[in-house]
Amino acid sequence: MASGFFALFDDIATLMDDVATMSKSTTERTAGLLADDLAVNAEKASGFVAARELPILWEITKGSFLNKLIILPIAFLLSAFLPMVITPILLIGGVYLSFEGVEKIYAYFFHKKEKKQHDLNSKISKEEVLAMEKEKIKAAILVDFILSIEIIVIALDNVAEEELLMQIIVVTIVAVLATVGVYGIVGLLVRMDDLGYKLIARSKGEKSFLSVLGKALVKSLPMVIRALTVLGTFAMLLVGGGLFLHNIHYLHDLFHKLPSILGELIVGLIVGVIALLCFKFFKLLKVWW
Repeated sequence: MASGFFALFDDIATLMDDVATMSKSTTERTAGLLADDLAVNAEKASGFVAARELPILWEITKGSFLNKLIILPIAFLLSAFLPMVITPILLIGGVYLSFEGVEKIYAYFFHKKEKKQHDLNSKISKEEVLAMEKEKIKAAILVDFILSIEIIVIALDNVAEEELLMQIIVVTIVAVLATVGVYGIVGLLVRMDDLGYKLIARSKGEKSFLSVLGKALVKSLPMVIRALTVLGTFAMLLVGGGLFLHNIHYLHDLFHKLPSILGELIVGLIVGVIALLCFKFFKLLKVWW
C-alpha cells in the first residue's frame, strides 16, 4: 500500500514535469502574439480618467478571464469533434481586427479635425462619460476575445499530440498566464505617472536620482500612451493579416517571399480596407432605406 502511495506521488511529479516543459514550449510559440496582445490591450485600456484607470482595467481583466472560461471548453470540444470550423472562426476574427486597425487609421486622417472641434465645443456629462467607459470596456473585451481565441488555438495545436488531460492543463495555464501577464504589464504602464510622483515625493532634492527618474516617468507617460496607440493599431493589422496568411494557403504562397511581418501588414490592410468599405456601404444603404 505504501509503495502504491509513493508511486502515485512519482506519477504526479512526472506529470507536473511534463506540464512545465509543455507549458514553456507553448508559451514560447505564443510569445509573438502575446506581444501584439499587450500592445492592443494597452491601447484599449488607456485614455481614461486617471482615477478610473485601475477600476476599468480590472473590469477588462475580469472580462478577459470570462473570455477564457468561455473559449477553453469550446476550443477543446471543437478540436475533438469539429476541427474544420476553427479556421473560419479565426478568419472572422481576422476580419474584425483588420477592420479595427484600418478604421483607426481612417479616423486619424479624415476625422481628426472633427474630433478636436467636437472636444472643444462639447461639455460631456457624467452619464456620457460612464457610457463612453462602458463602450470602451466592451470594445476591449471583444478584442481580447478574438486574440484569446488565437492564443488558445495556437497553444492547443502545440499539444495536439498529447493526452487530453495534458492538453487541458497546459492550454489552461497558458491562457491564465496570458491574461495575468498582459494586464499586469498594462496596469504598470498606465500608472507610470503615479509611480513617478511617489518617487519625486520621496526624493531629497530636485537633482537627486529619484527626482530625475520620477520626472522622467511622468513626462514619458503621454509618449508611451501615444506609442501604444500606434503599436496597438499595427498589432491589430498584423494579427488580423496573420490569421489570413497562416490559414489560407493561396495567400501564404503569394506572400511567402516577403518578410512575414510585411506580408501580414499588407494582408491586414487589404482585408481591413475591404471590411471598412463594406461597412460604409451598408451604412449608406441603411440611411437610404
